[in-house]
Amino acid sequence: MLKHTNRFWIAVLLLGWAFDFLFWGHTPGVNFAIFVIAALTAGILLLSSEGFRPAAWTLALLAPILFFAVMFFSRAEPFSVFLSVVMTLLLMAIFSVTYLGGRWIFYALADYVVRAFQLIGSVIIAGAAFAFSKPSPQPGTEAATEEPEKKSASRHVWPVVRGILIAIPIIAIFAALLSSADMVFAQRVNAFVELFSLEKLPEYILRGVYIIILAYLLAGVLLHASQKSRDEKLYGLEKPFVPQFLGFTEAAIVLGSVVALFAFFVVIQFQYFFGGQVNITVEGYTYAEYARRGFGELVVVAFFSLLLFQGLSTVVKRETPIQKKVFAALGVGLVALVFVMLLSAYYRLTLYEDAYGFSRLRTYTHVFIIWLALLLLTVVVLDLLQRQRTFALAAMLALIGFSASLILLNVDAFIANHNVQRAVDGQELDVAYLASLSSDAVPTLVDWYNDPSLGGTTRDGVGAALACYKAEPSQRDSNWRSFNLSIWRSDQALAAVDLPGYKIDNDAWPVKVITPLKQEYDCYTYVD
Repeated sequence: MLKHTNRFWIAVLLLGWAFDFLFWGHTPGVNFAIFVIAALTAGILLLSSEGFRPAAWTLALLAPILFFAVMFFSRAEPFSVFLSVVMTLLLMAIFSVTYLGGRWIFYALADYVVRAFQLIGSVIIAGAAFAFSKPSPQPGTEAATEEPEKKSASRHVWPVVRGILIAIPIIAIFAALLSSADMVFAQRVNAFVELFSLEKLPEYILRGVYIIILAYLLAGVLLHASQKSRDEKLYGLEKPFVPQFLGFTEAAIVLGSVVALFAFFVVIQFQYFFGGQVNITVEGYTYAEYARRGFGELVVVAFFSLLLFQGLSTVVKRETPIQKKVFAALGVGLVALVFVMLLSAYYRLTLYEDAYGFSRLRTYTHVFIIWLALLLLTVVVLDLLQRQRTFALAAMLALIGFSASLILLNVDAFIANHNVQRAVDGQELDVAYLASLSSDAVPTLVDWYNDPSLGGTTRDGVGAALACYKAEPSQRDSNWRSFNLSIWRSDQALAAVDLPGYKIDNDAWPVKVITPLKQEYDCYTYVD
């Protein structure tokens, strides 16, 4: 139980007020990272002062938490921003449920599920339970300490209340006199008084209510970290959380059938797809059509193959050495075939990009295929080593790796760079798609436009995309709380580039740009 209850509630209320100060009326930007850092710092200092210090492995989570929090205001591409928020909140939740124990690296999937529900329960009820509970005095000290504690609390609280009540009328009188003496001061006082006008009373009530609610939720998280995060019991460590109930024969038939089906599919891949364009066109498909139809479905098949193998590995009985070897052989065969299918998916995606250029979805899939392949390989190795429990850690690291890779890649800048390079190599440039990307792409496009080696219609198209960016009305919140590094870099780059001869037609929809070479492009499009 926390000893300094007043300090605890003051801290969470200040965090609630800080959230209101940073976010009310402002778009998310650097304020997100500031609040995350403030919440972590206040929580750690408050709990440490009560004797609850975080475990070493728990502190290791601070690095990825701070990385994703900072990247939130360093990117503008929607999915990267989404991943930054989700990963920050997810890792902070793990930080709180393993605060004292630090054994999150040993968690199984069951541990994550159970502890998620425990955290939700603490957030809902722990604050109320703590608010209405009385600290338990040490044995033999109840009579001696209870009354002095009450007197001590009164001695500190009531003088403050009386002082405020006495000061209010005195300050009001002096403020009125000083306002009569100086008009500028009077204006400042009037502006201050207007803040408390009755017209804004509903807003103040709303903000006060959600500050209290947020403080209550934060209190639940901190109380959970101080009382229920010792990781004393890991589910499935001594006894499997899910018993092995499926017989080996049934599992071998299921896994063997899937391996046979995948083997047949891989043979087709080598015969047609990997065999070249001629073999595909003989069957009546164009190369691009064949590629487009496949990569998404193959990635889904690979993902569900991972779930199938992990599930069977958990519930299948393997009682003899032969059964263990056969199951392991089927698993290795399954993963080998899935690797070929992932290679096919990657190859299809590359062909489709060669034909139509890069897009966000295709870039996401590229990165996802790589991390899915690594996770598949890890799962088979863990099964061979009889370390199936470690799958949860592997999956968590793969999720962190995928998210960090995508954010560090800078998706929109990557797309802009490669699509312009395709145009330099003789392919068509989709100007409308370039113009629809986020501000992450602008510095890259400016670099291309200023490249003296770039000329002709390609430079004309890149300039058209930049003209669209310049013509877009700014809706960005200029307040420092909403600062976004990507938008700032975009504004700096656009201010430095000169685009003579480009005209914007705002009467058209979508808005169009007319280039010096008399080409006309839309300023918006959608590509999957």
